[in-house]
Amino acid sequence: TRAWYLVATVLMLAAAMAFVPFKGVIIKMLPFDDKDDFEVVLNMPEGSSLETTRTAAGEMAAVLRALPEARRVISYLGVGAPYNFNGLVRHYFLRTNSDQADLVVQLTPKGRRRQSHAIAREVRPAIAAIAKRHGARVQVAEVPPGPPVLSTLVFEVYGPDDAKRDDFARRLKTLLEETAEITDVDTYVPSPEPLSRLIVDREKATLNGIAPASVAAAARIGLAGQTLDLAHMDDELEAVEINLRLAKDKRESLDAVRAIPLISRSGTPVTVGALTRETKTEANPPLFHKNLQPVSYVIADVGGRTESPVYALLDLKPRIEAMAQDAGIELETWYTRQPVDSSKLALKWDGEWQITYEVFRDMGIAFALVLLLIYGLVVAWFESFTIPLVIMAPIPLTLVGILPAHWAMGAFFTATSMIGFIAGAGIVVRNSIILVDFIGLRRREGMTLRDAVIDAGAVRFRPMLLTAAAVVCGAGVILFDPIFQGLAVALMAGEVASTVLSRIAVPVLYFMLENRRGSAGEAAHDD
Repeated sequence: TRAWYLVATVLMLAAAMAFVPFKGVIIKMLPFDDKDDFEVVLNMPEGSSLETTRTAAGEMAAVLRALPEARRVISYLGVGAPYNFNGLVRHYFLRTNSDQADLVVQLTPKGRRRQSHAIAREVRPAIAAIAKRHGARVQVAEVPPGPPVLSTLVFEVYGPDDAKRDDFARRLKTLLEETAEITDVDTYVPSPEPLSRLIVDREKATLNGIAPASVAAAARIGLAGQTLDLAHMDDELEAVEINLRLAKDKRESLDAVRAIPLISRSGTPVTVGALTRETKTEANPPLFHKNLQPVSYVIADVGGRTESPVYALLDLKPRIEAMAQDAGIELETWYTRQPVDSSKLALKWDGEWQITYEVFRDMGIAFALVLLLIYGLVVAWFESFTIPLVIMAPIPLTLVGILPAHWAMGAFFTATSMIGFIAGAGIVVRNSIILVDFIGLRRREGMTLRDAVIDAGAVRFRPMLLTAAAVVCGAGVILFDPIFQGLAVALMAGEVASTVLSRIAVPVLYFMLENRRGSAGEAAHDD
Protein backbone atom coordinates (compact mmCIF):
# COMPACT_ATOMS: atom_id res chain seq x y z
CA THR A 1 0.00 0.00 0.00
CA ARG A 2 2.82 2.39 0.90
CA ALA A 3 4.59 1.71 -2.39
CA TRP A 4 1.40 2.21 -4.39
CA TYR A 5 0.80 5.53 -2.64
CA LEU A 6 4.28 6.77 -3.50
CA VAL A 7 3.89 5.60 -7.11
CA ALA A 8 0.55 7.40 -7.37
CA THR A 9 2.12 10.56 -5.95
CA VAL A 10 4.96 10.44 -8.48
CA LEU A 11 2.46 9.90 -11.29
CA MET A 12 0.44 12.92 -10.15
CA LEU A 13 3.62 15.00 -10.13
CA ALA A 14 4.52 13.81 -13.63
CA ALA A 15 1.00 14.58 -14.86
CA ALA A 16 1.21 18.08 -13.41
CA MET A 17 4.62 18.65 -15.01
CA ALA A 18 3.16 17.59 -18.38
CA PHE A 19 1.14 20.81 -18.47
CA VAL A 20 4.33 22.68 -19.44
CA PRO A 21 5.52 20.77 -22.56
CA PHE A 22 1.94 20.38 -23.79
CA LYS A 23 1.36 24.15 -23.41
CA GLY A 24 -1.41 23.74 -20.90
CA VAL A 25 0.53 26.22 -18.77
CA ILE A 26 2.46 28.92 -20.62
CA ILE A 27 5.82 30.02 -19.21
CA LYS A 28 6.39 33.76 -19.47
CA MET A 29 8.68 36.16 -17.63
CA LEU A 30 5.91 38.59 -16.68
CA PRO A 31 2.22 38.68 -17.61
CA PHE A 32 0.63 41.56 -19.42
CA ASP A 33 -0.29 44.41 -17.12
CA ASP A 34 -3.52 46.41 -17.13
CA LYS A 35 -2.50 49.98 -18.02
CA ASP A 36 -4.48 53.14 -18.70
CA ASP A 37 -3.20 53.51 -22.27
CA PHE A 38 -1.35 51.87 -25.12
CA GLU A 39 0.37 53.19 -28.22
CA VAL A 40 0.28 52.53 -31.96
CA VAL A 41 3.65 53.20 -33.61
CA LEU A 42 3.35 53.83 -37.36
CA ASN A 43 6.26 53.79 -39.82
CA MET A 44 5.35 54.70 -43.39
CA PRO A 45 7.68 53.94 -46.32
CA GLU A 46 10.86 56.02 -46.07
CA GLY A 47 10.45 59.47 -47.54
CA SER A 48 6.65 59.57 -47.31
CA SER A 49 5.17 63.03 -46.98
CA LEU A 50 3.43 64.22 -43.85
CA GLU A 51 0.10 64.27 -45.69
CA THR A 52 0.47 60.59 -46.64
CA THR A 53 1.32 59.76 -43.04
CA ARG A 54 -1.68 61.80 -41.86
CA THR A 55 -4.02 59.80 -44.10
CA ALA A 56 -2.89 56.42 -42.75
CA ALA A 57 -2.83 57.65 -39.16
CA GLY A 58 -6.34 59.08 -39.57
CA GLU A 59 -7.73 55.72 -40.69
CA MET A 60 -6.13 54.02 -37.70
CA ALA A 61 -7.40 56.70 -35.34
CA ALA A 62 -10.94 56.12 -36.62
CA VAL A 63 -10.66 52.41 -35.77
CA LEU A 64 -9.26 53.20 -32.33
CA ARG A 65 -11.95 55.79 -31.55
CA ALA A 66 -14.59 53.16 -32.30
CA LEU A 67 -13.42 51.11 -29.31
CA PRO A 68 -15.97 51.39 -26.49
CA GLU A 69 -13.11 51.61 -23.96
CA ALA A 70 -11.27 54.42 -25.79
CA ARG A 71 -11.62 57.71 -23.94
CA ARG A 72 -9.26 59.71 -26.16
CA VAL A 73 -7.00 59.08 -29.19
CA ILE A 74 -4.11 61.51 -29.66
CA SER A 75 -2.14 61.55 -32.92
CA TYR A 76 1.45 62.78 -33.16
CA LEU A 77 2.53 63.25 -36.79
CA GLY A 78 6.19 63.69 -37.61
CA VAL A 79 7.04 63.91 -33.93
CA GLY A 80 7.28 61.33 -31.17
CA ALA A 81 4.66 61.09 -28.46
CA PRO A 82 5.69 61.87 -24.87
CA TYR A 83 7.69 58.80 -23.95
CA ASN A 84 8.09 56.76 -20.78
CA PHE A 85 10.81 54.28 -19.78
CA ASN A 86 9.64 51.91 -22.49
CA GLY A 87 9.86 54.66 -25.11
CA LEU A 88 13.31 55.61 -23.87
CA VAL A 89 14.61 52.09 -24.52
CA ARG A 90 12.88 51.94 -27.91
CA HIS A 91 14.22 55.39 -28.89
CA TYR A 92 10.82 56.96 -29.49
CA PHE A 93 12.38 60.37 -28.89
CA LEU A 94 14.19 60.03 -32.24
CA ARG A 95 10.94 59.76 -34.19
CA THR A 96 10.98 63.14 -35.95
CA ASN A 97 10.57 62.23 -39.63
CA SER A 98 7.56 62.98 -41.81
CA ASP A 99 7.01 59.25 -42.40
CA GLN A 100 6.52 58.50 -38.69
CA ALA A 101 3.49 58.86 -36.44
CA ASP A 102 2.46 57.83 -32.94
CA LEU A 103 -1.11 57.32 -31.77
CA VAL A 104 -1.76 57.23 -28.03
CA VAL A 105 -5.00 55.55 -26.94
CA GLN A 106 -6.17 56.62 -23.48
CA LEU A 107 -8.65 54.20 -21.92
CA THR A 108 -11.55 54.56 -19.54
CA PRO A 109 -11.04 53.76 -15.82
CA LYS A 110 -10.11 50.17 -15.01
CA GLY A 111 -13.26 49.24 -13.18
CA ARG A 112 -15.45 49.79 -16.26
CA ARG A 113 -13.54 48.01 -19.02
CA ARG A 114 -11.54 44.97 -20.06
CA GLN A 115 -7.82 44.71 -19.42
CA SER A 116 -5.72 46.88 -21.71
CA HIS A 117 -3.95 43.86 -23.21
CA ALA A 118 -7.23 42.33 -24.35
CA ILE A 119 -8.16 45.63 -26.03
CA ALA A 120 -4.78 45.93 -27.76
CA ARG A 121 -4.93 42.32 -28.94
CA GLU A 122 -8.42 42.83 -30.36
CA VAL A 123 -7.54 45.96 -32.34
CA ARG A 124 -4.21 44.68 -33.71
CA PRO A 125 -5.61 42.86 -36.83
CA ALA A 126 -7.57 45.93 -38.00
CA ILE A 127 -4.56 48.20 -37.49
CA ALA A 128 -2.29 45.75 -39.32
CA ALA A 129 -4.70 45.61 -42.27
CA ILE A 130 -4.62 49.40 -42.65
CA ALA A 131 -0.82 49.42 -42.44
CA LYS A 132 -0.56 46.70 -45.09
CA ARG A 133 -2.82 48.67 -47.43
CA HIS A 134 -0.50 51.69 -47.15
CA GLY A 135 2.70 49.65 -47.33
CA ALA A 136 3.56 50.72 -43.79
CA ARG A 137 4.90 48.98 -40.71
CA VAL A 138 3.04 49.23 -37.43
CA GLN A 139 3.41 48.13 -33.83
CA VAL A 140 0.81 48.04 -31.08
CA ALA A 141 3.04 48.88 -28.12
CA GLU A 142 1.90 48.24 -24.56
CA VAL A 143 3.64 49.48 -21.45
CA PRO A 144 5.51 46.43 -20.13
CA PRO A 145 5.10 45.39 -16.48
CA GLY A 146 8.83 44.74 -16.16
CA PRO A 147 12.11 45.77 -17.77
CA PRO A 148 11.42 47.27 -21.22
CA VAL A 149 12.99 45.82 -24.37
CA LEU A 150 13.02 46.77 -28.05
CA SER A 151 10.29 44.19 -28.66
CA THR A 152 9.10 40.82 -27.39
CA LEU A 153 11.20 39.08 -30.06
CA VAL A 154 14.50 40.70 -30.99
CA PHE A 155 16.87 39.05 -33.46
CA GLU A 156 20.38 40.48 -33.59
CA VAL A 157 22.21 39.65 -36.82
CA TYR A 158 26.00 39.90 -36.66
CA GLY A 159 28.32 39.46 -39.61
CA PRO A 160 31.49 40.57 -41.37
CA ASP A 161 29.85 43.20 -43.62
CA ASP A 162 26.66 45.23 -43.98
CA ALA A 163 25.46 43.47 -47.14
CA LYS A 164 25.43 39.97 -45.60
CA ARG A 165 23.82 41.14 -42.38
CA ASP A 166 21.11 43.14 -44.11
CA ASP A 167 20.39 40.36 -46.61
CA PHE A 168 19.88 37.79 -43.86
CA ALA A 169 17.82 40.26 -41.82
CA ARG A 170 15.46 40.77 -44.79
CA ARG A 171 15.17 36.98 -45.28
CA LEU A 172 14.38 36.57 -41.60
CA LYS A 173 11.78 39.34 -41.75
CA THR A 174 10.05 37.58 -44.65
CA LEU A 175 10.06 34.29 -42.72
CA LEU A 176 8.51 35.92 -39.66
CA GLU A 177 5.81 37.60 -41.73
CA GLU A 178 4.83 34.18 -43.08
CA THR A 179 4.67 32.65 -39.59
CA ALA A 180 1.36 32.34 -37.81
CA GLU A 181 1.10 33.96 -34.36
CA ILE A 182 4.01 36.32 -35.12
CA THR A 183 2.86 39.94 -35.36
CA ASP A 184 4.27 43.46 -35.67
CA VAL A 185 7.27 42.33 -37.71
CA ASP A 186 9.78 45.07 -38.51
CA THR A 187 13.46 45.52 -39.19
CA TYR A 188 15.97 48.25 -38.54
CA VAL A 189 17.38 47.67 -42.03
CA PRO A 190 16.10 50.71 -43.98
CA SER A 191 14.79 50.61 -47.52
CA PRO A 192 16.81 52.63 -50.05
CA GLU A 193 15.68 56.24 -49.69
CA PRO A 194 16.15 58.44 -52.79
CA LEU A 195 17.88 61.71 -52.10
CA SER A 196 18.03 64.76 -54.37
CA ARG A 197 20.96 67.14 -53.95
CA LEU A 198 21.36 70.64 -55.37
CA ILE A 199 25.04 71.23 -56.08
CA VAL A 200 26.04 74.89 -56.39
CA ASP A 201 27.85 75.72 -59.64
CA ARG A 202 30.59 77.88 -58.20
CA GLU A 203 31.61 79.29 -61.59
CA LYS A 204 28.10 80.51 -62.43
CA ALA A 205 27.61 81.90 -58.94
CA THR A 206 30.90 83.78 -59.12
CA LEU A 207 30.14 85.22 -62.58
CA ASN A 208 26.85 86.57 -61.19
CA GLY A 209 28.56 88.01 -58.15
CA ILE A 210 26.75 85.72 -55.73
CA ALA A 211 28.60 83.78 -53.03
CA PRO A 212 27.99 79.98 -53.15
CA ALA A 213 27.11 80.11 -49.45
CA SER A 214 24.31 82.58 -50.23
CA VAL A 215 22.80 80.13 -52.72
CA ALA A 216 22.85 77.33 -50.13
CA ALA A 217 21.43 79.66 -47.48
CA ALA A 218 18.51 80.66 -49.74
CA ALA A 219 17.62 77.00 -50.35
CA ARG A 220 17.90 76.20 -46.64
CA ILE A 221 15.65 79.12 -45.68
CA GLY A 222 13.08 78.02 -48.25
CA LEU A 223 12.85 74.50 -46.81
CA ALA A 224 13.78 74.77 -43.12
CA GLY A 225 12.94 78.43 -42.57
CA GLN A 226 14.61 81.13 -40.52
CA THR A 227 13.31 83.08 -37.54
CA LEU A 228 13.31 86.80 -38.32
CA ASP A 229 11.76 88.30 -35.21
CA LEU A 230 9.21 87.84 -32.46
CA ALA A 231 5.60 88.99 -32.65
CA HIS A 232 3.71 90.00 -29.51
CA MET A 233 0.04 89.13 -30.07
CA ASP A 234 -2.86 90.04 -27.82
CA ASP A 235 -4.28 86.52 -27.67
CA GLU A 236 -0.97 84.76 -26.91
CA LEU A 237 0.79 84.60 -23.56
CA GLU A 238 4.19 83.96 -25.15
CA ALA A 239 5.90 85.76 -27.99
CA VAL A 240 5.37 84.09 -31.38
CA GLU A 241 8.27 83.51 -33.76
CA ILE A 242 8.07 85.04 -37.24
CA ASN A 243 9.48 82.29 -39.46
CA LEU A 244 10.28 82.88 -43.13
CA ARG A 245 10.04 79.87 -45.45
CA LEU A 246 8.11 78.50 -48.41
CA ALA A 247 4.46 77.57 -48.07
CA LYS A 248 3.74 74.03 -46.91
CA ASP A 249 2.48 72.77 -50.29
CA LYS A 250 5.58 74.11 -52.05
CA ARG A 251 8.04 72.35 -49.75
CA GLU A 252 7.10 68.95 -51.15
CA SER A 253 9.31 69.30 -54.27
CA LEU A 254 12.46 71.09 -55.40
CA ASP A 255 10.71 73.13 -58.10
CA ALA A 256 9.77 75.89 -55.67
CA VAL A 257 13.29 75.90 -54.25
CA ARG A 258 14.78 76.28 -57.72
CA ALA A 259 12.48 79.26 -58.33
CA ILE A 260 13.78 81.24 -55.33
CA PRO A 261 15.34 84.41 -56.76
CA LEU A 262 18.68 85.93 -55.81
CA ILE A 263 19.96 89.35 -56.85
CA SER A 264 23.05 89.25 -59.06
CA ARG A 265 25.85 91.80 -59.18
CA SER A 266 24.09 93.60 -62.03
CA GLY A 267 20.87 93.85 -60.02
CA THR A 268 18.93 91.29 -62.07
CA PRO A 269 17.21 88.33 -60.38
CA VAL A 270 18.83 84.91 -60.80
CA THR A 271 17.02 81.78 -59.57
CA VAL A 272 18.59 79.10 -57.41
CA GLY A 273 17.94 76.59 -60.19
CA ALA A 274 20.09 78.59 -62.61
CA LEU A 275 23.03 78.42 -60.22
CA THR A 276 22.75 74.73 -59.23
CA ARG A 277 22.58 71.28 -60.75
CA GLU A 278 20.58 68.37 -59.35
CA THR A 279 22.07 64.95 -58.57
CA LYS A 280 20.17 61.79 -57.59
CA THR A 281 21.58 59.53 -54.90
CA GLU A 282 20.51 57.48 -51.87
CA ALA A 283 20.54 58.65 -48.29
CA ASN A 284 23.13 57.10 -46.00
CA PRO A 285 21.44 54.36 -43.93
CA PRO A 286 21.78 54.40 -40.13
CA LEU A 287 24.45 52.13 -38.66
CA PHE A 288 23.80 50.17 -35.45
CA HIS A 289 26.36 48.75 -33.05
CA LYS A 290 26.06 46.74 -29.85
CA ASN A 291 29.12 46.50 -27.63
CA LEU A 292 31.19 47.88 -30.53
CA GLN A 293 30.03 45.13 -32.92
CA PRO A 294 27.98 46.07 -36.02
CA VAL A 295 24.49 44.58 -35.87
CA SER A 296 21.21 44.50 -37.79
CA TYR A 297 17.96 44.17 -35.86
CA VAL A 298 14.75 42.32 -36.70
CA ILE A 299 11.91 42.72 -34.20
CA ALA A 300 8.50 41.12 -33.79
CA ASP A 301 5.80 40.36 -31.26
CA VAL A 302 4.14 37.09 -30.31
CA GLY A 303 0.39 36.71 -30.63
CA GLY A 304 -1.93 33.74 -30.62
CA ARG A 305 -2.48 31.57 -27.56
CA THR A 306 1.05 31.40 -26.14
CA GLU A 307 2.20 35.05 -26.38
CA SER A 308 5.53 33.91 -24.95
CA PRO A 309 8.98 34.14 -26.57
CA VAL A 310 10.00 30.74 -25.17
CA TYR A 311 7.61 28.84 -27.43
CA ALA A 312 8.35 31.12 -30.38
CA LEU A 313 12.02 30.22 -30.00
CA LEU A 314 11.25 26.51 -30.03
CA ASP A 315 9.00 26.84 -33.09
CA LEU A 316 11.21 29.19 -35.10
CA LYS A 317 14.60 27.58 -34.42
CA PRO A 318 14.29 24.71 -36.96
CA ARG A 319 12.66 26.98 -39.55
CA ILE A 320 15.44 29.56 -39.34
CA GLU A 321 18.09 26.85 -39.61
CA ALA A 322 16.32 25.36 -42.65
CA MET A 323 16.07 28.80 -44.29
CA ALA A 324 19.80 29.41 -43.79
CA GLN A 325 20.67 25.96 -45.12
CA ASP A 326 18.51 26.40 -48.24
CA ALA A 327 20.20 29.74 -48.93
CA GLY A 328 23.66 28.25 -48.47
CA ILE A 329 24.33 30.43 -45.43
CA GLU A 330 26.57 29.20 -42.64
CA LEU A 331 24.85 30.53 -39.54
CA GLU A 332 25.83 30.45 -35.88
CA THR A 333 23.03 30.77 -33.32
CA TRP A 334 23.52 32.29 -29.88
CA TYR A 335 20.78 32.18 -27.25
CA THR A 336 22.12 33.69 -24.04
CA ARG A 337 25.15 35.81 -24.89
CA GLN A 338 26.54 37.93 -27.69
CA PRO A 339 28.92 36.41 -30.28
CA VAL A 340 32.56 36.91 -29.42
CA ASP A 341 33.36 38.39 -32.84
CA SER A 342 31.73 39.35 -36.14
CA SER A 343 33.90 37.31 -38.48
CA LYS A 344 31.02 34.87 -39.15
CA LEU A 345 27.32 35.43 -39.73
CA ALA A 346 25.59 34.88 -36.40
CA LEU A 347 22.07 35.23 -34.98
CA LYS A 348 21.51 36.22 -31.36
CA TRP A 349 18.11 35.83 -29.68
CA ASP A 350 17.32 38.81 -27.49
CA GLY A 351 14.34 40.77 -26.22
CA GLU A 352 12.02 39.29 -23.64
CA TRP A 353 13.66 35.86 -24.09
CA GLN A 354 16.93 37.22 -22.66
CA ILE A 355 15.14 38.61 -19.61
CA THR A 356 13.19 35.35 -19.18
CA TYR A 357 16.40 33.32 -19.28
CA GLU A 358 18.22 35.56 -16.81
CA VAL A 359 15.30 35.76 -14.36
CA PHE A 360 14.60 32.02 -14.22
CA ARG A 361 18.35 31.23 -14.16
CA ASP A 362 18.95 33.55 -11.21
CA MET A 363 15.85 32.34 -9.38
CA GLY A 364 16.87 28.73 -9.99
CA ILE A 365 20.28 29.42 -8.48
CA ALA A 366 18.66 31.20 -5.53
CA PHE A 367 16.28 28.26 -5.02
CA ALA A 368 19.17 25.79 -5.07
CA LEU A 369 21.02 27.84 -2.45
CA VAL A 370 17.86 27.97 -0.31
CA LEU A 371 17.54 24.18 -0.49
CA LEU A 372 21.17 23.73 0.54
CA LEU A 373 20.72 26.13 3.44
CA ILE A 374 17.55 24.38 4.60
CA TYR A 375 19.25 21.00 4.33
CA GLY A 376 22.20 22.19 6.40
CA LEU A 377 19.98 23.61 9.13
CA VAL A 378 17.82 20.48 9.35
CA VAL A 379 20.90 18.23 9.41
CA ALA A 380 22.25 20.22 12.34
CA TRP A 381 18.92 20.00 14.18
CA PHE A 382 18.13 16.29 13.69
CA GLU A 383 21.78 15.15 13.53
CA SER A 384 21.01 13.00 10.52
CA PHE A 385 21.79 13.21 6.82
CA THR A 386 18.74 11.19 5.69
CA ILE A 387 15.88 12.66 7.74
CA PRO A 388 16.26 16.10 6.06
CA LEU A 389 15.69 14.39 2.72
CA VAL A 390 12.37 13.08 4.03
CA ILE A 391 11.48 16.55 5.31
CA MET A 392 12.31 18.23 1.98
CA ALA A 393 10.71 15.55 -0.22
CA PRO A 394 7.26 17.27 -0.30
CA ILE A 395 8.70 20.45 -1.86
CA PRO A 396 8.21 19.22 -5.46
CA LEU A 397 4.71 18.06 -4.53
CA THR A 398 3.57 21.68 -4.47
CA LEU A 399 3.74 21.54 -8.28
CA VAL A 400 0.86 19.05 -8.17
CA GLY A 401 -1.30 21.97 -7.13
CA ILE A 402 0.56 24.90 -8.72
CA LEU A 403 0.59 23.86 -12.38
CA PRO A 404 -3.03 22.58 -12.63
CA ALA A 405 -4.18 25.73 -10.80
CA HIS A 406 -2.40 27.93 -13.36
CA TRP A 407 -4.12 25.96 -16.11
CA ALA A 408 -7.53 26.28 -14.45
CA MET A 409 -7.09 30.04 -13.95
CA GLY A 410 -5.70 30.56 -17.46
CA ALA A 411 -2.67 32.25 -15.91
CA PHE A 412 0.91 32.36 -17.16
CA PHE A 413 3.63 30.70 -15.08
CA THR A 414 5.68 33.83 -14.49
CA ALA A 415 8.53 35.12 -12.38
CA THR A 416 6.04 35.86 -9.60
CA SER A 417 4.86 32.24 -9.80
CA MET A 418 8.46 31.15 -9.30
CA ILE A 419 8.71 33.44 -6.28
CA GLY A 420 5.56 31.83 -4.87
CA PHE A 421 7.01 28.36 -5.44
CA ILE A 422 10.22 29.30 -3.60
CA ALA A 423 8.32 30.97 -0.75
CA GLY A 424 6.01 27.98 -0.43
CA ALA A 425 9.01 25.68 0.00
CA GLY A 426 9.68 27.23 3.41
CA ILE A 427 6.12 26.57 4.56
CA VAL A 428 6.28 22.99 3.30
CA VAL A 429 9.51 22.33 5.19
CA ARG A 430 8.00 23.83 8.32
CA ASN A 431 5.03 21.44 8.14
CA SER A 432 7.32 18.47 7.53
CA ILE A 433 9.49 19.39 10.52
CA ILE A 434 6.35 19.52 12.68
CA LEU A 435 5.41 15.99 11.60
CA VAL A 436 8.87 14.47 12.03
CA ASP A 437 9.45 16.19 15.37
CA PHE A 438 6.07 15.00 16.65
CA ILE A 439 6.88 11.43 15.57
CA GLY A 440 10.12 11.58 17.54
CA LEU A 441 8.26 12.97 20.56
CA ARG A 442 5.73 10.14 20.51
CA ARG A 443 8.47 7.52 20.15
CA ARG A 444 10.28 8.93 23.17
CA GLU A 445 7.01 8.56 25.08
CA GLY A 446 7.09 4.83 24.32
CA MET A 447 4.93 4.53 21.19
CA THR A 448 5.91 2.13 18.46
CA LEU A 449 7.09 3.53 15.14
CA ARG A 450 3.84 2.61 13.38
CA ASP A 451 1.62 4.15 16.05
CA ALA A 452 3.75 7.31 16.26
CA VAL A 453 3.58 7.82 12.51
CA ILE A 454 -0.20 7.37 12.43
CA ASP A 455 -0.71 9.63 15.45
CA ALA A 456 1.46 12.40 13.95
CA GLY A 457 -0.50 12.42 10.71
CA ALA A 458 -3.78 12.69 12.62
CA VAL A 459 -2.86 15.14 15.39
CA ARG A 460 -0.64 17.56 13.47
CA PHE A 461 -2.94 17.83 10.48
CA ARG A 462 -5.03 20.56 12.13
CA PRO A 463 -2.17 23.11 12.54
CA MET A 464 -1.01 22.27 9.02
CA LEU A 465 -4.53 22.92 7.76
CA LEU A 466 -4.73 26.22 9.65
CA THR A 467 -1.41 27.29 8.12
CA ALA A 468 -2.72 26.48 4.65
CA ALA A 469 -5.92 28.40 5.35
CA ALA A 470 -3.93 31.43 6.50
CA VAL A 471 -1.82 31.35 3.33
CA VAL A 472 -4.91 31.03 1.13
CA CYS A 473 -6.64 33.94 2.83
CA GLY A 474 -3.54 36.11 2.75
CA ALA A 475 -2.76 35.46 -0.91
CA GLY A 476 -6.39 35.78 -1.96
CA VAL A 477 -6.22 39.57 -1.96
CA ILE A 478 -3.81 39.56 -4.94
CA LEU A 479 -5.39 36.67 -6.83
CA PHE A 480 -6.90 38.89 -9.52
CA ASP A 481 -4.02 41.34 -9.83
CA PRO A 482 -2.60 40.95 -13.36
CA ILE A 483 1.02 41.08 -12.15
CA PHE A 484 0.90 39.11 -8.89
CA GLN A 485 -1.72 36.55 -9.87
CA GLY A 486 1.00 33.95 -10.41
CA LEU A 487 2.35 34.54 -6.90
CA ALA A 488 -1.11 34.11 -5.40
CA VAL A 489 -1.90 30.97 -7.39
CA ALA A 490 1.45 29.39 -6.53
CA LEU A 491 1.09 30.09 -2.81
CA MET A 492 -2.55 29.07 -2.54
CA ALA A 493 -2.60 25.96 -4.72
CA GLY A 494 0.89 24.85 -3.72
CA GLU A 495 0.12 25.08 -0.02
CA VAL A 496 -3.18 23.21 -0.33
CA ALA A 497 -1.61 20.42 -2.41
CA SER A 498 1.41 20.05 -0.14
CA THR A 499 -0.77 20.00 2.98
CA VAL A 500 -2.92 17.18 1.62
CA LEU A 501 -0.06 15.14 0.18
CA SER A 502 2.66 15.73 2.78
CA ARG A 503 0.30 14.67 5.59
CA ILE A 504 0.71 11.14 4.27
CA ALA A 505 3.93 11.33 2.26
CA VAL A 506 6.20 12.50 5.10
CA PRO A 507 5.02 9.88 7.66
CA VAL A 508 5.19 7.13 5.03
CA LEU A 509 8.71 8.06 3.94
CA TYR A 510 9.82 8.41 7.56
CA PHE A 511 8.35 5.02 8.42
CA MET A 512 10.04 3.35 5.44
CA LEU A 513 13.38 4.95 6.31
CA GLU A 514 13.28 4.11 10.01
CA ASN A 515 11.89 0.63 9.35
CA ARG A 516 14.72 -0.12 6.93
CA ARG A 517 17.24 1.35 9.36
CA GLY A 518 15.84 -0.82 12.12
CA SER A 519 15.95 -3.92 9.94
CA ALA A 520 19.54 -3.17 9.00
CA GLY A 521 20.42 -2.70 12.68
CA GLU A 522 18.84 -6.02 13.65
CA ALA A 523 20.67 -7.80 10.84
CA ALA A 524 23.96 -6.31 11.98
CA HIS A 525 23.20 -7.34 15.60
CA ASP A 526 22.45 -10.95 14.52
CA ASP A 527 25.75 -11.10 12.66
